[in-house]
Amino acid sequence: MIKNFIENANFEDTGFSYTMSLINGKHKMVILYCLMEFEPVRFNEMRRYLKTITDRTLSANLKELEADGLIERKEYQQIPPKVEYSLSPKGASLMKILDLLCIWGEENRPV
Repeated sequence: MIKNFIENANFEDTGFSYTMSLINGKHKMVILYCLMEFEPVRFNEMRRYLKTITDRTLSANLKELEADGLIERKEYQQIPPKVEYSLSPKGASLMKILDLLCIWGEENRPV
C-alpha cells in the first residue's frame, strides 16, 4: 500500500489525498470531535464550544462536511426553526483515525 502511494506520481488519486481533502482546514477536525463528544449539537451550541470560529466559517464548514457525507443535518419543522448536526456513520468511522493522529501528536510534540 505504501509502495503504491510513493510510486504514484499523481498523489491526488490516492486514498491519503482523499482523506486529507475531507478534514483539511483549521476547524473541520474540531467540529467532528465536537459532534462525537456532544451529539447532536445545534449551531449556536457548536459555536460556543468552538469559541473562536465565525458564524460564516462554521456554516461553510458544516455544509462541506455534510456534502462529504461526514455529518448529518436534521431540520425540525417548528417555530422557531431547529437544526441539529450529528456524525454520519462515515464520519464516525473517521474518528478512529483522528484519535490516532491525536495520540501521535501527544506523544511527539515538543514539551
